[in-house]
Formats: sequence, C-alpha cells, structure tokens
Amino acid sequence: MKHIILITGAGKGIGRAIALEFARAIRHHPDFEPVLVLSSRTTADLESISLECRAEGALTDTITADLSNMADVRRLTTHIIEHYGHIDCLVNNAGVGRFGSLSDMSEADFDYIIDTNLKGTFFLTQAMFAMMERQRSGHIFFITSVAATKAFKHSSIYCMSKFGQRGLVETLRLYARKCKVRITDVQPGAVCTPMWGEVSDEMQALMMTPEDIAALVVQAYFQPSRTTVEEIVLRPTGGDLQEE
Repeated sequence: MKHIILITGAGKGIGRAIALEFARAIRHHPDFEPVLVLSSRTTADLESISLECRAEGALTDTITADLSNMADVRRLTTHIIEHYGHIDCLVNNAGVGRFGSLSDMSEADFDYIIDTNLKGTFFLTQAMFAMMERQRSGHIFFITSVAATKAFKHSSIYCMSKFGQRGLVETLRLYARKCKVRITDVQPGAVCTPMWGEVSDEMQALMMTPEDIAALVVQAYFQPSRTTVEEIVLRPTGGDLQEE
C-alpha cells in the first residue's frame, strides 16, 4: 500500500534522517510502499537524499520550495493535490533560527524566522489537514523543540516561533481527534545539525544525532491507527546545552 509522505526541510539534518529512516522501514514492513515527497530550499541536497532513499527501494518526488514564500507553499500544496489526491503523513520539519542578544535582534531576523517557522508551517498544515480531514485519516508531525516549552536567553525569536508552533499543535488536535487524524509533537533538545554551525568535537559528543530523532518519528508513525504518540521529548543525557 502506497503511503504519501511529505517531509519539509528534507535536505539536511533531521529532515534528511527522517526521509532515510522511512525508506529503510521497507525492510521491516513488507507491505509499506512509501512515496517520499521531499521538499527543501536546496535542489542539490534534495537530489542527494532522493538517491539514498531510492537505493533503499522507496519512491521519491522532490520539490524545491522555501516555506517563507507563500507562492512556494501554494505550489507545494497544488503538487500534492494534483499528483496524488491524498496525503498520509506530513512532517513539518523545515525551520530556521538566528540567535543572539534580545537587543541585537532585527526586523529582518524576526521576519526570517517567523515567515518559515510560523507562517509557512501554518498554511502548509492548513492545506494538508484539510485533505486528511476529508479522508478521516493521516498523521502530522511537528518537529518543534524543547524551546517550545523552555526559554533560552539567546533564542528570543526562535523560542517565540516554537512556542507558537506548540499553540498550533494543541489547537489542531481539537480538530484532529474528531476525524481520526494523528498529531505528534516532537521536541528535540540539542541535535548536531547545520543550524548550529561549526561545532567542536567536544560539543558534538554531548549532542544527539538526527538519526536519534528520526528513529522515534518512524516508530510513532507505525503505531496502530487506534494509538497516537502525542508528544516525544528528547534531550541529551547530560541535559540542555544552553541553561541561561
């Protein structure tokens, strides 16, 4: 049975790991035929992960899109509707961040973060949920952050966006429970991804990997339809790396 799975931010980090984990799940679920619709801002990254997923036996479809651009969000939505007519899973993974002192954050920083993490995520989710609501089935993952519930001193706008995503998660559940759509909020702590920039070997040893997150996402997806994993919180064993 084909499963149409849309993953945003699939070119790097957690999104890339989730795509590959879904592709590898074919080994353990013989009836699982994923069609991985992979979206990212960078075409070269999508081509790379697409080849890896196909090597595992998955079908892939790549769409270069920037969620901060509403025209791209509409184009992505239209593509899903016209090519597949339904959607089984949306992984809202695309996200950006800029970090620094509260007094140093600019309007450009604000727009950069909010346009992707809130505006683009909201309208893509709105469109995909409408399809799931009609189907009375589907699963939406939000890769939020521990910053959705805990403030960090140098992450003011990022925390604001993640607290906002959590608000969307909780509101969406009020609708989703009435139509058997599953909603999972994944809140990772420090994961070694490109968002962190250059990371020392010492720091990397304290952090989680994208694969740690991906494994639990895919496990949650394969729970029976009667069961929803509502929240997954993952932190490095040593705790958060930014305590201020």
